[in-house]
Amino acid sequence: MQTLLDALRNALHLIVTLDAGVFEYAGRSLLIASVATLIAAVLGVPLGMLLAERSFRGKRAVVTVLNTALAFPTVVVGLFVYTLISRTGPLGGLQLLFTVPAIIIGEVVLIVPIITAFTMTAVARTDRDVRKTAIALGAGRRQALWTVFCESRFGVAAAVIAAFGRVVSEVGVATILGGNAARFTRTMTTAIVLNVDMGNFALALALGGVLLTLSLSINVLFQYVQGGGPD
Repeated sequence: MQTLLDALRNALHLIVTLDAGVFEYAGRSLLIASVATLIAAVLGVPLGMLLAERSFRGKRAVVTVLNTALAFPTVVVGLFVYTLISRTGPLGGLQLLFTVPAIIIGEVVLIVPIITAFTMTAVARTDRDVRKTAIALGAGRRQALWTVFCESRFGVAAAVIAAFGRVVSEVGVATILGGNAARFTRTMTTAIVLNVDMGNFALALALGGVLLTLSLSINVLFQYVQGGGPD
């Protein structure tokens, strides 16, 4: 018990004194999560809207694959991307393995299905009368689509926030593709695993505290956005 209390006290000291290691890992994690989420949103939001608004042969199969991808283990995603960017892979010449861009690519692959599926659900739930009303008022096809998007914007925003939360707390992809290299690719989650293995519980708990605080903030924002903003 005393060991735990000492570790907690030391962890609090590291946070209060703005320990360089803690905030280096936190900053890198936030950078990776932000860039990956932005890229995934650019890809996933239009795809989700397309799936919600269009009917085509094989759509049910596409949706099934998409929903299955939501449950992919992160290590499997990391392994898949690893085979693409390793020296013997088709993208090996780019020398991306064990770099921050490699982690970002893996995270994008991980969360594109999340943003796509959640956006599809949000847009599909939007009242179909919105589109009909917009067209009746003289809106063109693109204008009507934009109106539908605006009506479902809170659901789309919630999808992006959920994806960001998934990335910032992820460890499998970051470990496999980043290699957990100090000062280069180490993130909060990989640093926690490493420091626990090394017995450095104070730093692990400090990073865990920062990660929990960040996760709580993301969930509060998620609930706020899902509720459509302030009452």
